[in-house]
Amino acid sequence: MAQIKITQIKSRINCPKTQKLTLDALGLRKMQHSVIKEENPSIMGMVKKVHHLVKVEKL
Repeated sequence: MAQIKITQIKSRINCPKTQKLTLDALGLRKMQHSVIKEENPSIMGMVKKVHHLVKVEKL
């Protein structure tokens, strides 16, 4: 499967709790932190929920 690199580019301050929990589930803890995940429907659903806080790159 294809992999994607997810980078948090905006702060989680003043975000709803569900979005903070989604960032935690993705493994993003602080600004400019990146993780590499498999591109599957569950990960893409989480990315869609916090699309305004992250940047996604295909590897």
